[in-house]
Amino acid sequence: MRHLCLSLALICAATSGTAQNLMSASEFDSYTLGKTFYYGSVGAPYGAEEYLDDRRVRWSFLDGKCQEGEWYEEDGLICFVYDNQPDPQCWSFQQGNNGLIARFENNPENTELYEVEKSVEPLLCLGPDVGV
Repeated sequence: MRHLCLSLALICAATSGTAQNLMSASEFDSYTLGKTFYYGSVGAPYGAEEYLDDRRVRWSFLDGKCQEGEWYEEDGLICFVYDNQPDPQCWSFQQGNNGLIARFENNPENTELYEVEKSVEPLLCLGPDVGV
């Protein structure tokens, strides 16, 4: 029983520490503005997002198709809305040892993404009907 109580205490401490380490909107903006971030999930490439002026963003699943959107802070989370997806997608962001860690808070599975690379180069977006 003592081990169970100790384990629960450690989990609670870790959880409360995590909440305190979430990035604020100003910290997130300062860290991301003017950069393109490439994210991975479960050891595989997931997507990339370019962070522009005025909290505008450009997202791609690395397929050359880009979605324009914007972000805002709500209840301590960073929420994104895109032109083709107007329902807010809210994430918590933390600064990890190797970069950003993002957790999707709209979903019970809490999808987790992590920063793989960041660049000052713009996101590669192909125009409509490109090709032969």
